Amino acid sequence: MCKMMEDMRNEAIFNERRQLAMDAIKVGVLSYEQIAKYFKLTLEEVEGLAVRIKE
Repeated sequence: MCKMMEDMRNEAIFNERRQLAMDAIKVGVLSYEQIAKYFKLTLEEVEGLAVRIKE
């Protein structure tokens, strides 16, 4: 049960980082590299989020 709760917590944290990164992409002040660094995502993940926003 503890592992399941930890996985849920980690997923929630990851989803929050992704949402914050999407907000940063929309503002357009930071580079994708900076967003990846600040929100602890890969550059590929940030680029994927940017594509989703533009669709």
